[in-house]
Amino acid sequence: MSFFLCRAQLLIALAALLPACDTDPTGDFEVTYAPAFDPSAFVSDITNPFFPLAPGTTFRYEKETDEGLEVVVVEVTDSTRVVAGVAARIVRDREYLDGELVEDTFDWFAQDADGNVWYLGEDTCEIENGECVSRAGSWEAGVDGARAGILMPAHPAVGQAYYQEFYEGEAEDRGEVVSTSANASVPYGSFTACVRTRDTTPLEPDVLEHKVYCSGVGLVLEEEGDERLELVDVTTN
Repeated sequence: MSFFLCRAQLLIALAALLPACDTDPTGDFEVTYAPAFDPSAFVSDITNPFFPLAPGTTFRYEKETDEGLEVVVVEVTDSTRVVAGVAARIVRDREYLDGELVEDTFDWFAQDADGNVWYLGEDTCEIENGECVSRAGSWEAGVDGARAGILMPAHPAVGQAYYQEFYEGEAEDRGEVVSTSANASVPYGSFTACVRTRDTTPLEPDVLEHKVYCSGVGLVLEEEGDERLELVDVTTN
C-alpha cells in the first residue's frame, strides 16, 4: 500500500515503507494517517468497537436499486490466511441481485496491537450466469507492489484521512472520518455516537460514498447518492 506522510521526520524513519505526502484528487483531503506496518505487532482477534469481526458472525444488508433488490451477506469465518506475514481473518462477502449471486469476495482483515483494523487484500469474483467472469479489483498486500491499508483507526477522530487499500490501478480506496457523533436508523436498529466516513477512489472519481460504523456492531449503513445499503440483521453461530 502506498502510504503518504506529511512530517519529514516520520518520512525519514519509515522511508522503506512510506513515500511522500500528497493530496487526494477526488476528495480534496490530505492522506496523513499512516502508521507503520509491522507484521510482528498484530493480535489474533479483531475487537475494534467500530469494526468488530467475531468468527461466526453474519451480517445481512439490503438496498433497493434501479436493477432490483441488492442483498449483501458478510460472513466472518473462523479461518485465517497469512498475508504479508500476518494471520488475517477471512471474511466472505457475497452480493446478490434479485436472488442471483453476482459477486463473491474473500476479504482479509487483521488488527494491530494499537487497535487499528487493517485491510490486507481481497480475492473477488464477478459472476454472470453462475460463472466467474472477472477478478478485477483483487489484490494482496506484499504482492506486485500492493500495500495494506487502514479500514478503521483505533481512535477515530474527525479529519483523519487514510488509504484503505492500495494496488495501483486496481484498488485505491481512501477514507476520511467526517463525524464521530453520527446517528443512523436502519432495519436492524437505531444508533447514536457513530463514526461516519467519506470514501472515494481516483479510479472512479465520480463516485462518493458515506459509511456509518456504530460501536459494538460495525458497519450499519452505506450511502451513495439516493441509494442506501442498510444493515438488516446480524446472527451469530
